[in-house]
Amino acid sequence: MASLAGLCFTAGVSKRLLLVYHSQSGASFRLAAAARAGALLESGVELLWRRAWDAGMADLRAADGILLAAPENSASITGAMKDFLDRTFYPAQDNPPHCPYGLIISAGNDGSGAARQLERILRGYPMKPAAPPLICRGDPAPEHLSAAQDLGQALAAGLAMGIY
Repeated sequence: MASLAGLCFTAGVSKRLLLVYHSQSGASFRLAAAARAGALLESGVELLWRRAWDAGMADLRAADGILLAAPENSASITGAMKDFLDRTFYPAQDNPPHCPYGLIISAGNDGSGAARQLERILRGYPMKPAAPPLICRGDPAPEHLSAAQDLGQALAAGLAMGIY
């Protein structure tokens, strides 16, 4: 699995979309990469691409929107994604990031437990969902990758147009 950790892709910057991902098997990475490809189709949005272990408060502060892509483990989010959220939750409370978010869950089960957990945590920042969670069960099929690309593009387009 190729790593593009810490890379920043610029397309005429006025808004910033933070895409944070964690992947163990490579499935979430493929979904995140598809979302990244969709986001890069929109001009006027800078994409901050970070592994969950590498993302931090400075990335969150710089973002106008956030997209999280992670696997489900035992009906919950992975430790790396939870670590990112734990490291940023309380520091964000003094100046909360009121930004839209999107979720991509690579699920072995049904993914709903991980989605609910993420939604509950993100409400506390407070952030608002830009779209329902994208839950992809099993190995990412072409329709999963297409849906992830569409979500990345839609979130970036909404930021560029000032919808959020």
